Amino acid sequence: MTVKRPVRPSFPLMVYLLVAILLAMAPVVCLLSFVDSVDVRQELEENAIESRNQTESGIALSMNLVDTGLKLFDNTLNHEMQEGFGLFIAEYERAGRDPGEMDLFRVKEQLGGRMDLYVINESGVIVYTTYPPDLGYDFREIPSFYDRIAEIRLNDAFSADRVVAEISTGELRKYAYLPSPDHHYLFELGLAESEFQQYRTALKYRDMVRGLVDLDPDVKELRIFDCLGTLITGKKHPDDDRRLAMVRQAYRERTTLEVENAAAGELTRYLFIDMTDSNYASDMSLVVELTYNTKAAETKLAGILGGHTTVLLIAILCIGCLSVLAAHHLTRPIRTLVEDVDAVARGDLDHHIRVGGDEEFVHLAESVSAMVASLKETMRRLRDSEEEIVRYSHTLEEQVRERTADLEESNQMATLYLDIMGHDINNANNVASLYADLLLADLEGEPDAELLRKAKMGLTKSMEIVRNVNTIQHIQGGGRHLEPIDLDPLVRREIERSSISGITYAGTTVTVLADDLLSEVFANLFGNAVKFGGPAVGIDVRVEEHGEEVIVSVEDTGPGIPGAIKPRLFDRMVKGTHTMAGTGLGLYICRMLITRYGGRIRAEDRVEGRPDCGTAIRFTLRKAGEGGSP
Repeated sequence: MTVKRPVRPSFPLMVYLLVAILLAMAPVVCLLSFVDSVDVRQELEENAIESRNQTESGIALSMNLVDTGLKLFDNTLNHEMQEGFGLFIAEYERAGRDPGEMDLFRVKEQLGGRMDLYVINESGVIVYTTYPPDLGYDFREIPSFYDRIAEIRLNDAFSADRVVAEISTGELRKYAYLPSPDHHYLFELGLAESEFQQYRTALKYRDMVRGLVDLDPDVKELRIFDCLGTLITGKKHPDDDRRLAMVRQAYRERTTLEVENAAAGELTRYLFIDMTDSNYASDMSLVVELTYNTKAAETKLAGILGGHTTVLLIAILCIGCLSVLAAHHLTRPIRTLVEDVDAVARGDLDHHIRVGGDEEFVHLAESVSAMVASLKETMRRLRDSEEEIVRYSHTLEEQVRERTADLEESNQMATLYLDIMGHDINNANNVASLYADLLLADLEGEPDAELLRKAKMGLTKSMEIVRNVNTIQHIQGGGRHLEPIDLDPLVRREIERSSISGITYAGTTVTVLADDLLSEVFANLFGNAVKFGGPAVGIDVRVEEHGEEVIVSVEDTGPGIPGAIKPRLFDRMVKGTHTMAGTGLGLYICRMLITRYGGRIRAEDRVEGRPDCGTAIRFTLRKAGEGGSP
């Protein structure tokens, strides 16, 4: 017996142990680094948000402070403009309250030429003015402002407005409003002074917020828009159409919006600064566009990650060096033990197994020593057993040869006895049957004729038994090979041999795989039909082709077979319930033959559901191939 040695692993145990230690420690170090990186990222994000909130809060506060200063300056002009409405109202009364008859330019000269006059109708349209660029302007385009001046027109009070940019030219003007006495019109005065620009320059929104913006290094750009979406300060951009839409949305919703451009590393926030005042018609609210650089935090995080990576590599290197030393120390007893076991494996069973290392390795070495000792004893016993087996094998072979020869001789004698019995008993039965037929002819009508007829039936049954035994002997002998058999002449030959006159058969041209014992199937089926149905029984033989298979049906009009017997009808020694039931070998032989031919056989009712209307025995056969080959 050859014992195959196991295949050695690709690497020494120390390498696997080293890898195991690294795999155990590296994830811990990586996890710690990852957790720290997540904390740093979260801290950077929180700091950026906090810095952003502080910057935006400072911007909102600074702009409100600037607007408060501008409001104080604007209010210093209210008294002068309120006095100017006296001449405006007087001219309206002089013209019979018809704005078309008013001489607005004369009133402007009376006011020193510093103020322009506007007449706004109930629809919010400037219908008369001394300032042609604004003639026909419809304030309904600014719904919130239109609602405010409509409210002023319906009241009786003077209402001063702020210094704002004039719509057509952008020139700074101070506006004030007073309704006409009949409330059909709203009178407006617009004061234009060169000092406005000087004061506005002294108080600039951008200058107030520049210090706050400079404190936040993440702010890339700041732009300010008024309530109409006009750029007050800042540079223009190619995509200002999109940006202006965001400005108007932020103003309309009076909230803060943001748009992130991850590819460019930018975050743009549109901050709504609410500076509405119910005392003034104009809305001084602003929208501040702040563009933040989001790559700064990523750059810081990348630097931190780089430092973590360096620390991680150094840690892994240190762990690797320590792991090498530990693995070398741990595997030294194993290497020693492997050397000793290799020596034993090469056949040196007397090689001493060295003991060393920790307690577990000592126990392992002692176990290996005990195993080697046991192996030596086992090998000795195997050699002794092998010699005994060789001796016993020679004796057994001789006994098998003797038993085989005796068995062959017994089989030959059994076959001889069966042949003698089949031949001699069959001849004796034939002679007895012949004399019985002669006696029956002489004793026709005599009382003793019935006894002789029963003797004749016994002889017939004996002849059937002998034929069945011979058939079984031929089947089990196995000497015959399957070959193509022309089915039609075989069926017709068995019909001719039968004493039944009521057999119908349409014929067939099919060739099946069988041998000369196939005729026994039809002989047994015809004999059973006559035995149970009488000489007048009707038999119908049909052959149907189904692909590579042939179905043969033998149907009779006899008394039928009970349903309880059908499942075991073809078993050995199973007899029917009829008084004429035989030995039970006929259908058993049919099943043996059909099975030998590779087919199946079953019993059914000739009329489905009516067992008393006769029996149908159906069996299948295989077709022979082209040219008569299987």
